[in-house]
Amino acid sequence: MSLSAPSRRLASLCLSCNPPISTTTLAHRTRIPIDAALRRTLSSSQPRRADSTSSDKPNPILEEWKRKNPGDAAAGKRPSLPAGGLTPQSGDIAASSIFEDERRAQEQKDAEDAEGAEGEEEPGVMKVGGIRRNSEIMARLLDPNPAAREKWEKKMVVRSLRKGGRLNKALFLKRTEREHLSKSHNLKTSVKKLGMVARQIAGKTLDDAIVQMRFSKKKVAIEVLEQLEKARDEAVVMRGMGLGLVGASKSATDEANPAKDDKSLEIQLKDGKRHKISDSSAIYIDQAWVGRGPYGKLPDYRARGRVFIMRTPWTSLSLVLKEEATRVREFEEREEKRKKAVTRNVWKHLPDRPVQLQRQWYSW
Repeated sequence: MSLSAPSRRLASLCLSCNPPISTTTLAHRTRIPIDAALRRTLSSSQPRRADSTSSDKPNPILEEWKRKNPGDAAAGKRPSLPAGGLTPQSGDIAASSIFEDERRAQEQKDAEDAEGAEGEEEPGVMKVGGIRRNSEIMARLLDPNPAAREKWEKKMVVRSLRKGGRLNKALFLKRTEREHLSKSHNLKTSVKKLGMVARQIAGKTLDDAIVQMRFSKKKVAIEVLEQLEKARDEAVVMRGMGLGLVGASKSATDEANPAKDDKSLEIQLKDGKRHKISDSSAIYIDQAWVGRGPYGKLPDYRARGRVFIMRTPWTSLSLVLKEEATRVREFEEREEKRKKAVTRNVWKHLPDRPVQLQRQWYSW
């Protein structure tokens, strides 16, 4: 590659002014070929340095200061730092932080300590959640009729002490047996379709009902399965059902139950079927019924531009969950009743009967 005419003239002038440079020395100093060194020296230009005073970039902070202080800007003054300098501001935690509740509690406690003396001096003032409230004004809403409240409390005390404090059968069962009622939201199906599913799971254990709904082909079975799982979780958490020997408090029925200590017991249900129980705390579905909900509206497009309005049904499902100890008690009550009926009215041949219609003379 040959150099251009101006470059050749410049090269000839430089070679005539300066002594010749040996190829070995130049190559040793630059570690690059001589042609590349000459090409870089002759053809390239010197880098230019930017002038620091010729910068025309805008300064947004300075522009904002000039807009806020037009008088100082016209006089040629420059913004200055405050007397104390730039003091760092204390940061804060986010509202979603796990320490937010602790900080609020500490602030509330400090405020209560600061205003504690003032609240004690004023009569009829009480603090609810760190807020000062007047007890007389609150009593008008919380206790509008004190006489009726005292009468009701007295009635409840008398009822609890009636019959020497003994409980009737209904209250005794409420205290000794666990029960949970769960109602679902409105499902988009009819009473007839959901009623068949309710009759299918009624009387089964909760685990068996979940398995039935998991493999069912019915469309509503998916929502029924979700309701069964929700009812199971509520019964375990809210009522302590289905815990077995985990640590739940045992009732008096469990103590007299022969099915405890992992011993299986076979009982007969109301419909005559035999049922085997291995855990008296297992949950079963005692009752399952459906309830009719509000009707929806759905257009039905017909011929000739006609549109009919169809009524789409909505139905709810209600479940009553109990433990197997309840079924054992019901079975024992039925057996006891059956044995009494058999042994009480036993027929005897020529029983001893008292003599009736006695007279002082003969009847013939």
